[in-house]
Amino acid sequence: MDRLLESLHDAPIIDKDGYQYLVHPISNGVPMLEPELLREVVVEVTRAADLDVDKIVAPEAMGIHIATALSLQTDVPLVVIRKREYGLEGEVALHQTTGYSESEMYINDVEEGDRVLIVDDLLSTGGTLASICDAMDEIGAEIADIVVVIRKVGETALDETDYEATSLVDISVEDYEVTIH
Repeated sequence: MDRLLESLHDAPIIDKDGYQYLVHPISNGVPMLEPELLREVVVEVTRAADLDVDKIVAPEAMGIHIATALSLQTDVPLVVIRKREYGLEGEVALHQTTGYSESEMYINDVEEGDRVLIVDDLLSTGGTLASICDAMDEIGAEIADIVVVIRKVGETALDETDYEATSLVDISVEDYEVTIH
């Protein structure tokens, strides 16, 4: 986890309307994501996650690269929760609210009884993950595990669900600096 920890200290932090936003290769794709960092993260996710699942589920956009690499490593199929509606049979809509945006997302190919692993880059406000959990419950899928690479410490919308996320690293961002907990 040396690369991940080092990358967190090197990552720029910008002001987004009063919100101190960490710009990191894993969660933003900038600065450039080096393959060694992605490989290290995926190895750690495989160690942390319950992989006895039917599907890996990841939200668009920044969960995709992690979940794709994990799918290739484990041979578990990948379902991407998209920001665009296609109107395919069985498509389920969900509404997500984060600390800095609000939007609709869409799920296909998750069915009642599926055991799923939810993977994402960052747990900050928890709005996206809480919405995904609600949608999985509505579908009747079993959430075997939720793994995020980075979690910002503090209360989140995920706390209001029956689910917890495992994180590779917990951080806080204050005074434009990252603290690793």
